[in-house]
Amino acid sequence: RLGLERADTAEKALCIIVDLLEKYGQGGNCMESHMAFTYHNSFLIADRKEAWVLETSGKYWAAEKVEGGVRNISNQLSITTKIDREHPELKEYAKSNGWWDGKKEFDFAATYSYVNTARMTTSGGRYCEGYKLLNKHKGSITSEIMMEILRDKESGINMEGGFMTTGSMVSVLPQQPNLPCIHFFTGTPDPAR
Repeated sequence: RLGLERADTAEKALCIIVDLLEKYGQGGNCMESHMAFTYHNSFLIADRKEAWVLETSGKYWAAEKVEGGVRNISNQLSITTKIDREHPELKEYAKSNGWWDGKKEFDFAATYSYVNTARMTTSGGRYCEGYKLLNKHKGSITSEIMMEILRDKESGINMEGGFMTTGSMVSVLPQQPNLPCIHFFTGTPDPAR
């Protein structure tokens, strides 16, 4: 929200978020219940001209500029070896913890998470299912198709149960500056409503 408030481009919003992360860190309970459960955040940041994926692990982060096609995030790290910006100590911290030997190609998701990155797009999890749904419509995605994808319960994109989807947003960002941007937000926690 602060990136949206303070920046007029996706790249500036990325810088604001990582500056705030460096200064304040992240954390806090991600549920209203008394169960202590926290996780690190991922962001899709876009403007009319470019888009970025930002993923975090504590104060460390990696960012990938989206160059084309489709891109999604979920409750796991997905930036692998295409890292366009990174925390200045990202690799050194991984090396000092024995997570990366400093010789093989650096893979952010493989180094900073327990997920097997080779299986991310082939297993049945939310990331994989979102990837499949987006690729099914690649080149012809409309706001209506995006809303349909975000409502999809079978894939797990629209979660229900202990962990529920609490909101969804679809934005139309025309590259022509004379056309308005349009933003759709859910009015209830369940996007299927």
